Amino acid sequence: MCGLSGEVRFDGGRPDLAAVERMADTLESRGPDGRGAWSQGAVALEHRRLKIIDLSERGAQPMTDARLGLTVVFNGCIYNHREVRGRLEDIGHRFISDSDTEVLVKAYAQWGPECVDLLVGMFAFAVVEHHAGRVVLGRDRLGIKPLYVTQDAHRLRFASTLPALLAGGGVDTSLDPVALHQYLSWHGTVPAPRTVLAGVRKIPPATVRVVERDGTHHDHCYWQPSYTRHSALGADPALWRDAVHDALRTAVRRRMVADVPVGVLLSGGLDSSLIVALLAEEGLGGFDLPTFAMGFEAENGEDGDEFRFSDLIARTFSTDHHKFMIPTGRLPAALEGAIGAMSEPMVSHDAVAFHLLSEQVAKDVKVVLCGQGADEVFAGYHWYPPIASAGREGAPAAYADAYFDRTHDEVTAMLHPDVAAAHDASMEFVRAHMAAPGAETSLDAALRMDVHALMPDDPVKRVDNMTMAWGLEARVPFLDHELVELAAACPPELKLDQGGKAVLKDIGRKVLPPEIVDRPKGYFPVPGVRQMAGPVLARVRDALTAPEARRRGIFDQRHVAALLAEPDRHRAKRGAGTLWQVASLEIWLQVHGIH
Repeated sequence: MCGLSGEVRFDGGRPDLAAVERMADTLESRGPDGRGAWSQGAVALEHRRLKIIDLSERGAQPMTDARLGLTVVFNGCIYNHREVRGRLEDIGHRFISDSDTEVLVKAYAQWGPECVDLLVGMFAFAVVEHHAGRVVLGRDRLGIKPLYVTQDAHRLRFASTLPALLAGGGVDTSLDPVALHQYLSWHGTVPAPRTVLAGVRKIPPATVRVVERDGTHHDHCYWQPSYTRHSALGADPALWRDAVHDALRTAVRRRMVADVPVGVLLSGGLDSSLIVALLAEEGLGGFDLPTFAMGFEAENGEDGDEFRFSDLIARTFSTDHHKFMIPTGRLPAALEGAIGAMSEPMVSHDAVAFHLLSEQVAKDVKVVLCGQGADEVFAGYHWYPPIASAGREGAPAAYADAYFDRTHDEVTAMLHPDVAAAHDASMEFVRAHMAAPGAETSLDAALRMDVHALMPDDPVKRVDNMTMAWGLEARVPFLDHELVELAAACPPELKLDQGGKAVLKDIGRKVLPPEIVDRPKGYFPVPGVRQMAGPVLARVRDALTAPEARRRGIFDQRHVAALLAEPDRHRAKRGAGTLWQVASLEIWLQVHGIH
């Protein structure tokens, strides 16, 4: 619900207040409703606020409790803040606001960094201990809310976006070869702690970082499901259907906590349709529930909307439904806006769709629920069955064969030698992650890596960046941590059956029209980008032939020329256009002024 930024000095100097202010300036869209600043000694904080819980100024940030000696900046929402507040009041704490931020302040005072174990929600925060000079950074279990850092021997800076750190200055903007390898291997995904820039890192999901006065720090990962069969539910599909149904009801109900209206991004697919149906079950649906859908003009025979499905759900549950059709001619300008909103370069074409949709939705509501995460949590993607058929020892190789865009040799051939990784960094990451204890089967190992390492830096980051660019907070019920724990223990066959997400489809058969449950899997189509429509191709060509692109020299120029000569011919193993992957990075670097 906000944007935060800050600086901590380790060398006895004072923070650069002007730099922290510039960082906060770039976060205005994330928090257009208020701004605050605080500094003391070696620490300075700024905050941009989007008012969602406790709309009064008592909920403003940075929030200081002088008696407790704490100051906090916080981004996100603690859905169980009322329950935690009740526990704290029983202990003797008193509150002056109704905000979840004050609950975080008091919870930290009572339990220290371990307070995160009690919090249900999405969050990134910084806590300053006045007397010790200690700064504690924390991020939610699934990495829904971002937190970027840059650090040297003299100072630490942190912010809700990477461009905010750039605005502060002094960042090493050289490319990270390992991150670049991952970007080209995994459809634009660079997992924490890396980013494509060598000088910027991310706090990993489910991590608390304690930074001491002298700059030393240590990280603690406070949550990780085991992905083993420890549930008393056994292998009975009906028991799992009912358990997941109950957990999803709870997840949806939690995400309606707000002092402003809440809507739903309704694509008409299984996941967003389930959210609408479950809200109806809870008595939170009907015409009081705003739902939103978007479509694009068809291109080269590819449909650009799924309105027939979203319309069906809207009619079935009598929602206050809004539809937006976007002409192809709007895509070039929309593309610039979406890339400008990206904290890191992204490849998925639906970033443009989310950016355009969020612009419209933000005119009506400040909070929306969406179906992101269901495919990773419940094995809905087409690459999971071939991975599941491999033995546990063969999981890394099966994952690479099914998921990677290209091999190490193919990645290396695309790049200038100065930015090419010396080893197969992406495969090394997969092997190390899958070798960790737990994860009984190959599918368990793949889902664990997707959910906890890759997903936060692909669909989750994409939705956060595109919605917050318009002051819109997106909440993701399928990433409720208790639901994820339950899904992690679910037998693989109950996820893979029925073409994937079987347990969700079983729930859908109880509450949704059959046309929704049994329809082919859809995506958020943006044909103008996928098919490289004329205006998009022209923008790509301009970027890749610009003087700064040639000076930068990331990609082998012969390879770039071949891509531009035949845009449709060169595709990754999973079908994505290689030209778009290459161009997305270069356009992002240019838009954000990185030389």
